[in-house]
Amino acid sequence: MSLIRIDRSEIETMGRIERLNLVNSCTGYKSANLIATISNEGHTNVAVFSSVTHLGSDPALLGFILRPTTVPRHTYKNIKEYGYFSVNHITTEQIADAHQSSANYPIDVSEFDVTNLEPVYHGGCPVPFVKGSPVKLLCKYVNEYLIEENNCIHIIASIEAVFYEEELLSPDNWLQLDKGKVVAINGLDGYVQTQLIERFAYARVQKKEA
Repeated sequence: MSLIRIDRSEIETMGRIERLNLVNSCTGYKSANLIATISNEGHTNVAVFSSVTHLGSDPALLGFILRPTTVPRHTYKNIKEYGYFSVNHITTEQIADAHQSSANYPIDVSEFDVTNLEPVYHGGCPVPFVKGSPVKLLCKYVNEYLIEENNCIHIIASIEAVFYEEELLSPDNWLQLDKGKVVAINGLDGYVQTQLIERFAYARVQKKEA
């Protein structure tokens, strides 16, 4: 199979869609999550994100990327207002509705009302979670950093609570996500199933035998 090379100069002259597809898919699979929020007035919002990443376990932190706020970003507005939000893993049964949540609905229209996604509430918290998601995180806004190179915003949040389906949990507190039919994202619009191949012990330095 021949190897194709595309230089930066060629990427910069591509059409917008071709460039988006190539650059978003070439970095590999990404997490698939629905971020659900609520405003101070009680308006809910849910949107698909593929940029949620682990930042540390002590303290438990995660981050995600928001595109420039040159247009209204309802997720960002609600998080800044209320301070809390939820991160919900997407399953194979939810992919069509999760993807539809990326449409540019007006701020007074909740994606919960125009898709089959349903809000659910846990532990007396007013922040909505997504019904059917096997892993749900209650998060608190901590900080944000402007990425000057492209005007995106890196949101930093603490994990305040974790909700998960019992059958995902292993004896050492590891969550096996494929048991919950959790998907990943390839590029902007490709959803893929996950399957555990192998789990290894903690890697230690080994001496090569003579």
